[in-house]
Amino acid sequence: MEQILVALAAFTSTILGGLFALRFKDRIPLLMGFTGGVLLGVAALEILPEIMELVEQGHFAAIEPMLALAIGFLLFHTLEKLVLIHSCHEKDYAEHKHPKVGILSALALSGHSFMDGVGIGLGFQVDNKLGLIVAIAVISHDFADGLNTTGLMLVNHNSIKRSLILLLLDALAPVAGVLSTFAFHFPMQFQILYLGFFAGFLFYIAGSDILPQAHSPRPSRQALLLTYAGVIFIFLVTRFV
Repeated sequence: MEQILVALAAFTSTILGGLFALRFKDRIPLLMGFTGGVLLGVAALEILPEIMELVEQGHFAAIEPMLALAIGFLLFHTLEKLVLIHSCHEKDYAEHKHPKVGILSALALSGHSFMDGVGIGLGFQVDNKLGLIVAIAVISHDFADGLNTTGLMLVNHNSIKRSLILLLLDALAPVAGVLSTFAFHFPMQFQILYLGFFAGFLFYIAGSDILPQAHSPRPSRQALLLTYAGVIFIFLVTRFV
């Protein structure tokens, strides 16, 4: 029962983040500055330390999750470039904006949200207290996930209707992730490899999509400061939560 309530809280947090981005879509560059920092913070301050801890506990080879990280980064880079090469002219490619890029990015974030739900479910399989701690961390950045999903869709010229559909998918993903753990138990090595793979996605999305959009059409000191604020926010969450 606790898992379902937590999953619904994650759903609500994601939806609120996406609606916030819709309401203030004229300020998306500033929002992207903050969420770019959030994604960098999640990858560097939450996921990579977790990988190190699991590698040490399970006596696994550290190179494996790092290789998964590189594969995750390169796979998304390849998918994005193939979409751009086949879907737009050279002058459009230079602008680095295309609806399919937004959809791919949003789907990657939905995959992240699904594994957030898996993390919650696995935490509860170990201990209710651990499950609640994981849930607090997930819910705290699900707002940013919703913001990122809607923001990435809009800045890549997708319609509001399509953006809302992808937002709903992202919000449902952690619920599905929690439910999946009722039937499956994931081995530690799988978790380590997935975390590395997902960190590669996050680094690519933040560095190639979100932060460049935060400073488009011109560099913004406010967006830069908000990027720092996003990293600091995740630092505080991971340390005090």
